[in-house]
Amino acid sequence: MAPAFGDFAAVDLAEAVFDGDEPAKRLDGGDLCLRNAAMAPAAEGWPAGIERGDPVPPFLDHPVLRSFQHGETVILSREEYISVIGDPQLVEFLLPKGFHSVMVAPLHARGLTLGDVSVWRVGSSVPFTEDEADLMAQIASRGALAIDNARRYTREHRAAVALQRRLLPPATTDAPAGETAGVYLPAGGGAEIGGDWFDAIALPSLRLALVAGDVVGHGMPASATMGRLRAAIQTLADLELEPDELLTRIADLVQRLATEAPPADQDTVGATCLYAVYDPVTQCCILASAGHPPPVLVRPDGTVEVVEVSPGPPLAIGGMPYETTTIDLEPGSVRALYTDGLIEREGDDIGQGLRHLMDTLAATCRPEHPLDETGAALLANLADQAPRDDAALLLARTRAVPAKDTAQWQIPADPAAVSEARAWTTRQLARWGLDDLLFTTELIVSELVTNAIRYGRPPAELRLIRHDVLVCEVTDSSPTQPRLRRAATTDEGGRGLFLVAQLAMRWGCRYSPGGKTIWAEQLIEYPH
Repeated sequence: MAPAFGDFAAVDLAEAVFDGDEPAKRLDGGDLCLRNAAMAPAAEGWPAGIERGDPVPPFLDHPVLRSFQHGETVILSREEYISVIGDPQLVEFLLPKGFHSVMVAPLHARGLTLGDVSVWRVGSSVPFTEDEADLMAQIASRGALAIDNARRYTREHRAAVALQRRLLPPATTDAPAGETAGVYLPAGGGAEIGGDWFDAIALPSLRLALVAGDVVGHGMPASATMGRLRAAIQTLADLELEPDELLTRIADLVQRLATEAPPADQDTVGATCLYAVYDPVTQCCILASAGHPPPVLVRPDGTVEVVEVSPGPPLAIGGMPYETTTIDLEPGSVRALYTDGLIEREGDDIGQGLRHLMDTLAATCRPEHPLDETGAALLANLADQAPRDDAALLLARTRAVPAKDTAQWQIPADPAAVSEARAWTTRQLARWGLDDLLFTTELIVSELVTNAIRYGRPPAELRLIRHDVLVCEVTDSSPTQPRLRRAATTDEGGRGLFLVAQLAMRWGCRYSPGGKTIWAEQLIEYPH
């Protein structure tokens, strides 16, 4: 527009347009709050202090303004423009010096007034003509449509990102097994949002499950699929499935989603996922991967290493089993679960990106630094390289349950052991100062140990864990599933698990290759 069409030019847009929202319908009375979006030339000739982004003072109602509101391009002399603004001093403060003719075209698109474009001529330049006004109207019409397209994209992208973030868990969590901090980074370069996610799920017996996943594709479909997978994983995690079995179930779900998708999209439904469960009592972590990048581990001494995980097939591919990997973790270790968008960069292979991630973790991950600050520092290190794909990062610093807060007792295969288990439990709770839980815990232990001796297989073990809850676990070698049922009045048995369910805050059962564990939790009310 300048200098080809005039000596000076400026574009003013409604404040709402910058945020992707719809502006007000009218310009008069200050209804449409405008801000300067562009100026040419950038500095010379404008009054001192005028900068891009500055607000434009509202105009008073005027016949010329009403013509402008109806979509007409107006040509004004200096005197006419002053009468529209209504303040000669404001003219000198806002507009190019020495102008004698101005042409203003509204930016109208899809029934909305987005702003205006103004062109000034100064000095010996000839005033604007009606033919130039027609040309200006065409230019403004095309420009307004482009601006509105950008506004609509901004609004939709913001809504999609908001949906993505609402589908993700809280950025930080604090659990007995450790603290976590997660970050989601949308893709750069105008790419759509994707289906990357992370999760930290508190499990019974103070354990903690960590998840990182990446759904194929971008846009709302990928985010919707991500939300379904995250909900399914939370449900299956609550059933306390082993990591390999959980991924097998999720793979079946992804295959079902692929069959439900439109035929043109069936080949694009898929995901990768890493699922890990950490036990703060044993300080062991069990992991399984469905085609996902391996986690990075930062030891308490600062050593950084990649955890060697056997990668199974992505979740869209069935028919192949997943393998688990078990690692020991010292308290204070930090695990970094991430998606490939964090290590893929233009011109670099994934190996270089992984080394860059490890170097950054080594430099930023310190025991005294909160994990959210470490995550922010990591992203700041990558800020100059906008990722081609969206990325998710989950950092988890492990904790351990002290040995003084756990106790184990081997259960003999003898019905008389039930009374011995009650006596052992009474002594242990007395040491811990939990006298108020003695009665209910004795009943729970009595029922669980009786079931283990009667229906289970040796060896069996009773374990107590003290934290903010008191966990009572009985483990035996039988895979038989316990069932809660309501016994009839004439039944002589069958009330054990019903009694446990009534006494405990919650109870459940989990399976392992060596058998099963039935657990019950009671809340510990410490005095203030």
